[in-house]
Amino acid sequence: MKKIVLDLHDIFNKGNEIERALEGALEEAGRIHARMLEIIPGKGTGQLKKRVLKFLERNKSLFDRVEKPPDNWGKIIVRFKT
Repeated sequence: MKKIVLDLHDIFNKGNEIERALEGALEEAGRIHARMLEIIPGKGTGQLKKRVLKFLERNKSLFDRVEKPPDNWGKIIVRFKT
C-alpha cells in the first residue's frame, strides 16, 4: 500500500508553510496514487490539528475520508478512493 507521511512538527508555527505542506502532500498522494496520507500535527494544544482539519474540510473533494485514531490523537489519517 502506498502511503505518504507528513510530519508538521518542524513547521508548526510557520503559517503559510503549513498550508503549502498540506497541499504538496495531497498533490503527491494523487500523483503516486497513494491510498493513505498520514499527517502528524503532534499533540500540543490541539490548535495545529484543528487547522489541519479545517484545511481538509475545504479540500474534501480530493480524498475519500478522514480518520482520527482514538489511540493516537496526534495523528490524522486521510484515505483516498481506490
